[in-house]
Amino acid sequence: MSKIQLECMSHTPLHGYFDPTPAVVEEVERVQRAARERVAAFDPELVIVFAPDHYNGFFYDVMPQFCIGVNATAIGDFNSAAGELPVAQNVALALANAALRSDIDVAVSYRMQVDHGCAQALDMLTGGINRYPVVPVFINSVAPPMASCRRARLFGDALGRFVAQMDKRVLLIGSGGISHEPPVPEIEGADAVVAERLIAGRNPSPESREARQARTVAAAKAFAAGDSHLHPLNSAWDRAFLDLLESGDVSAADGLTNDAITREGGKSAHEIRTWVAAFGALAACGPYDASIDYYRAIPEWIAGFGAMHARALERQHVAIA
Repeated sequence: MSKIQLECMSHTPLHGYFDPTPAVVEEVERVQRAARERVAAFDPELVIVFAPDHYNGFFYDVMPQFCIGVNATAIGDFNSAAGELPVAQNVALALANAALRSDIDVAVSYRMQVDHGCAQALDMLTGGINRYPVVPVFINSVAPPMASCRRARLFGDALGRFVAQMDKRVLLIGSGGISHEPPVPEIEGADAVVAERLIAGRNPSPESREARQARTVAAAKAFAAGDSHLHPLNSAWDRAFLDLLESGDVSAADGLTNDAITREGGKSAHEIRTWVAAFGALAACGPYDASIDYYRAIPEWIAGFGAMHARALERQHVAIA
């Protein structure tokens, strides 16, 4: 059995709030169950999850491009799992040092807050946010200016070269959307109230969080009804991206520029960086075999919803004490 496996899957905060037909929901849940069964059979000793944030844990007071959590708590937005993550602290710090040795500037956080973008993937794939030792890895995907896809791949590569030397079963998770553009506010042109929320909006009141979630649900209903200015889903672009990762040459993602991602996939399509980084880490462990498990454009969830899994075929093995 390969000691390095990968699961990448879109997430949505709208599941349970505004769903597509029961048949589509069951379709997605069937794919999720299969992924969870693969993870259970693999029984990882460590999980590294690459995830974005949606102005819940990271803000413009200091917005890193990459951050590794040394301690982390899930905030439980959109009814996602909440609580402390069992972070493998020594591994988290070792991964940060590995990235820095590879000339990738990465921040560390001893008080990371993660939202549904991280918690939903952990909960769905492993059966809970505290099932396995974990290292949460934040990749800025909504707050311009943003690092390139190439930089995200190189970041993943730096972490993957360290993982390749570990004598552990390691699960890599990429949690992010493909084409989608939910109503995430932007600091450019924002009024003073919105700007302050984007700069220092941690720990909002329950009423404020509820109002934000209600706006997202309302936007999804308008989008599904065809009455929205939000960027349309782009199935052709989504499938081309999935095919790129399946091909085994993740470096081809280097050509995806920020402007092109926004133009083709929408402003939140930048979350593909989480998939690129996860596959970059896997590729650093050697050739891999990947499978596209699912794709469907789901307007009710404002998401091109996809799922892939992969495993390393071979790698250099030098045990770390």
